Amino acid sequence: MMRTRPLKVALLGCGVVGSEVARIMTTHAADLAARIGAPVELAGVAVRRPDKVREGIDPALVTTDATALVKRGDLDIVVEVIGGIEPARTLITTAFEHGASVVSANKALLAQDGAALHAAAEEHGRDLYYEAAVAGAIPLIRPLRESLAGDKVNRVLGIVNGTTNFILDKMDSTGAGYQEALDEATALGYAEADPTADVEGFDAAAKAAILAGIAFHTRVRLDDVHREGMTEVTSADFASAKEMGCTIKLLAICERAGDGASVTARVHPAMIPLSHPLASVRGAYNAVFVESDAAGQLMFYGPGAGGAPTASAVLGDLVAVGRHRVSGTTGPGESAYAALPVSSMDEVVTRYHISLDVADKPGVLAQVATVFAEHGVSIDTVRQQGKDGEASLVVVTHRASDAALGGTVEALRKLDTVRGVASIMRVEGE
Repeated sequence: MMRTRPLKVALLGCGVVGSEVARIMTTHAADLAARIGAPVELAGVAVRRPDKVREGIDPALVTTDATALVKRGDLDIVVEVIGGIEPARTLITTAFEHGASVVSANKALLAQDGAALHAAAEEHGRDLYYEAAVAGAIPLIRPLRESLAGDKVNRVLGIVNGTTNFILDKMDSTGAGYQEALDEATALGYAEADPTADVEGFDAAAKAAILAGIAFHTRVRLDDVHREGMTEVTSADFASAKEMGCTIKLLAICERAGDGASVTARVHPAMIPLSHPLASVRGAYNAVFVESDAAGQLMFYGPGAGGAPTASAVLGDLVAVGRHRVSGTTGPGESAYAALPVSSMDEVVTRYHISLDVADKPGVLAQVATVFAEHGVSIDTVRQQGKDGEASLVVVTHRASDAALGGTVEALRKLDTVRGVASIMRVEGE
């Protein structure tokens, strides 16, 4: 039976995503009501620029006083799509204190203060849902939190930033350099005027922290995530990758240690074999590969950003939270019972592709191989090319720890026959 009293929803932010949320709430009102079991009413919209024309939104609902809006006391759900740490954090906790559940797309805040926000939601008996915070429209958080709740997730490996994937895909497919590919991404609207958050891996690192926390039932904060950007990736790196039957992606990788006693979370460029499903993810799309004990290998793929895709995830959460409000229940909160330690990057074991500039003379390869052996790093393959007294030496290792590889590279730099380390890149997905 349909409840006649509507669920009152406040919207914090009405930009690209917020305006799409408002539009879908209006155009799909009847369907949303049928799915939730009660009508949904847009009760207020907090913005910074009240004079801007917002099609389909009653100007009487628009306010610049977000604090007063969330303190009204008659709201059922607050949708937060303003981003950033403050005032979003205070507004969300205030919404809980005044009786509202919260749907958020704020990856940075959740990665930094997710535990405190979950605690506030639990204290006040309210929901905190955030499917839109990771990978846009792709259903990912709810499958990890609910569908795989009875399974043991061992690894989450994914492309979670569309801007960087577009740039790397363009470099791979056309041979463009980094700056040229970035300029095209900016012109097409895939990259912001200041792309730092994307290309330096901050955006992906926040998402990795959220995914790792849910997958491993452990609190993982942004500071726990090892982060490397992709601004140093070159056309030469792609040429080397192709010779190995690989491509290059900026990956978010969350995994349990082999003994299951700890976890790691990291973001960095990596070579992956062309046979891996993630290698075929093109343009600005996202994809996440999940490996678990019982379900095996699962892949989630789709648009990871944009107004309509992100709004789709927000509305999915709105329906779920709305149903809970109608039935007087709440959904699952934070699950951090495992409390596993988060290991440093030094302990991560993977393969490496190292390109060295060396003198083109006898004995160089033997010297380099000796250094690898002394540091316990086993070599898989070596390729050497030389001309006019200079040469390049490409070494691909077997699996080794980051600490061991770091010691190896430091020792290599001290050899008088090694002119420089041109590039170091991890090899994943095997």
